[in-house]
This record gives sequence, C-alpha cells and structure tokens, in this order.
Amino acid sequence: MIDFKQVLDDIEPSKEEVSNVHSLSDKLIEIINRNAQKEGIDAEAVLLGSVAKNTWISNGNNSEGKDLDIDIFIKFPLTTSLDDLKVHGLELAKKCIKEVNGTYEARYASHPYLTGTIQGYMVDFVPCYDIEDASQLKSAVDRTLLHTQYIMANLKPEQTQEVRLLKRFMKMVGTYGSEFKVGGFSGYLCELLVIHYGSFMDVLRGVFDQWKPGFEIDLMEFGTARSFKDPLVVVDPTDGNRNVSAALTLQKMAEFRVAAGNFLDDPKTSYFYPKNLKFTRESIRDEFKNRETHSFILAFPAPDISADALHPQIQKTEKSLVRIMENEDFQVMGSDSWSDEDKTGLILLEMNTWHLPPYKKHYGPMVWDDENGKRFLKKHPDSWTEGEQWVTLAKREYPDAHSLIQGTLTPEGIRNLRVGKHLKKKILDKYQLVDVLDLLIAEDADEDILKFLYCYLHKNELLTRD
Repeated sequence: MIDFKQVLDDIEPSKEEVSNVHSLSDKLIEIINRNAQKEGIDAEAVLLGSVAKNTWISNGNNSEGKDLDIDIFIKFPLTTSLDDLKVHGLELAKKCIKEVNGTYEARYASHPYLTGTIQGYMVDFVPCYDIEDASQLKSAVDRTLLHTQYIMANLKPEQTQEVRLLKRFMKMVGTYGSEFKVGGFSGYLCELLVIHYGSFMDVLRGVFDQWKPGFEIDLMEFGTARSFKDPLVVVDPTDGNRNVSAALTLQKMAEFRVAAGNFLDDPKTSYFYPKNLKFTRESIRDEFKNRETHSFILAFPAPDISADALHPQIQKTEKSLVRIMENEDFQVMGSDSWSDEDKTGLILLEMNTWHLPPYKKHYGPMVWDDENGKRFLKKHPDSWTEGEQWVTLAKREYPDAHSLIQGTLTPEGIRNLRVGKHLKKKILDKYQLVDVLDLLIAEDADEDILKFLYCYLHKNELLTRD
C-alpha cells in the first residue's frame, strides 16, 4: 500500500501558512465590515471556499499546480437591488484592497467580482445575496454559501486530507477544473465524492468499478437524478434541481477512470507531481512527419475577453471548421485548440485528405419525379441514373483543404462558420494558416505551443506514470 505521508507533507498547508492565510482573511473581512458599517451599507463579509472548508492545497515551494484562492464573499440582504449589490459590493472590495496596498482587476461571472493580489495571495471579492436555501437563489454565486456550509457540516476532519489527495491527483492527470477550458471536476465535486465514498482510494475504486455514462450519486436522496442527461450525475445536496457535475465532459470522465485504473494497478507517488514531458521541437516534427497526414494551424489574435468566454468560442469554431471540411469530403484525422488567453488563439487540424479530384458526384431527384427531373436534366444534360436517382458530376469549388479554409475565412464565407462574435472580428482582421511542419522548423518555436502539439500527439500522456 502506498504511503501518502510525503505527498501530504508537500500539499498540505503548514501551520504557519494556515495562520497567515486566516490572519489575512480575518483582516480583509474586518476592513470590509468596518467600512460597510461606516458608510451605512447593509452588508457582511465572510470567508467561503476551500480555505473555509480546509481543503485547499498549499502554496508552498513543493506544490506545483497551486490551488489557493482566498474567497471573500460580501453578503447583502435579499431585499437589496441587484444594482446596489454590484455597486456597493465592488466599492467595498476596492476600498479594502487599496487599504492593504493590493492590486486588483475586475472579472465577470453571472455578475462582476474583483480579483485582488494581496501579500502574494490571490483573493476573490464576490458580492452575493445572503440566502438560506436554494429557493432564494438570485445568482449562481449565491450557491457558494450553501456549498461551504454543507461541506463544513458533512466532511469529517480527517477527510480533508483525502480531498487534497483527490484534487492533487486530478490536477496532475489533467482532469481537475470545471472551467470550460478543462471540462473537468470542480473542488466542490471532489469534496462530495469523498463524502460519498469515504476516502481518496475508495473514490478511485468506486470510479473504476462503477462508473459508466449516466452514473448517479444522490447524497440527499432527492430522487431527481433521472432528470439530468449528463455523463455523470451528482445531485447537489443543497439543491435537488442541480447537477454538480454538469460541466464534466464525457472525455474527462473517461480520462479520470483510466487514470484511476492505472493508479490502482500500480500505485506511485509520482501521480501527485507534474510529469516530466520529454520532447524537443525536432522530435515533435518527426512524429507529425511519420504520421504522413497534413497538419496545419489556424492562428489568430485572441480577443480581449475572459478565459471562460474565450475557450467556448474557440472550441465552437474548431468543431464548426471540422464539420465544414468533412461536408466537403475532406477527411479530418483529428483537431484541437489552444490559447495563451492573452494574445494568441490556435486551432489545429490534422487532415487525412488534403487534395481531392476536381469533380464530385452530385445527386438529383428520383427518376419518378418528372417535373424536377426535367429541370435537373436541363441544367445537367450529361446526367445518368444510379438505381432510381439522377446523378451528375459537379466541379468542386475547393479542390484542396487550404483553399476551403481560405474561402471560409472571408466576410462572405464566414457566414457558414459557427464562430463567436468576438472571435469572428479577430479572425477576419488577421489570421495565419501555418503548416505544422513549417512551424516546427523555426528554432524559436514557442515552448507552450510545442507542449500543446506534444499533448495532441500523446493524448493519454498524463494518465500514467512510468
């Protein structure tokens, strides 16, 4: 049996770190509450999230893949207007950050919040309504109150270690994070899995032995699980009408099961640490070359929008491009997308088919349909019958994949592409089509892009350890 002591030593916060984090949290809460009282604002700041639940992973030197965000929620009475909640909540947050000489930026979920950098810590200041149950919800962020209360009441003190092990394992195998970019497991979902199964190892055993698409967990026995159609259904114990795992994709659910099986077969502490990916620009180029496909990248400037808005738009565009290619008979071997969330977005297409013959079959009406058949023959006098249908040869508009992409990325052609409005303008203004082999000749190739290409070629790389 594997000894988790060394792993826990690396990922559990030390007494000093716990003291520092709670001391800072208490200070920020005191400042907000003092200012609220001084200005006659009916609001109260509270600590929520993984720090309040004691399930956060250390920000120490030995803990790559940092987990810690301090979540300060500013609660307002239900009678507060949404406008007042936003204005007063952000105002209190800004004053607090300035008072402790921090910096901040505004972000948006269902409504605005501030992310501050204070004494080296990331702190989210989130205005919310002070609700007591799910029936009072006014925004998605209000749930955090209920979630924190439920976990604090139902997660045993010794299970906090189990949650940390599960979070860490998921991070290192690439399945942690419910944001659209990942499509994986949220921290709250990890906590519920430990409550349900009991321990980290029991979660892995349960996943490997039981999970298939449609698997259900209903801790409160609401009986509502069948109303959801997601790959995994974990009914929110604070709201029977919500599936906690709604953001989990079938891909990440499957990857986690594979990783769980690999670990159970051969447990190693290396699963809890970043895997050393061994690649060079030359080795990646050789791999693409040996596949004898034709791979290219569509590169474009990233619009100035949040990561949560950017990745869905890029992925939607990627899937739409694949459909356009295949509708024109170009066979796509695989695709993927990436962004640095600042300057650049990329869509990778690996083509089995790059060139096609100049003509393709075009099917017309049935031979029994005389009226439409006559029109078809007038337009295509060289037509013939196959079975009961008229057929002719039509000249292809795009004889190669490159020209099809170019034709699609024009003001006229882009109407056929399902692309987000922010992305559409950036692509039309400036895009590049780059052959992957040409990209991999350049000695100054970006390391992050190289990693993206390597992981595309080795999709299960993180799910196992040597």
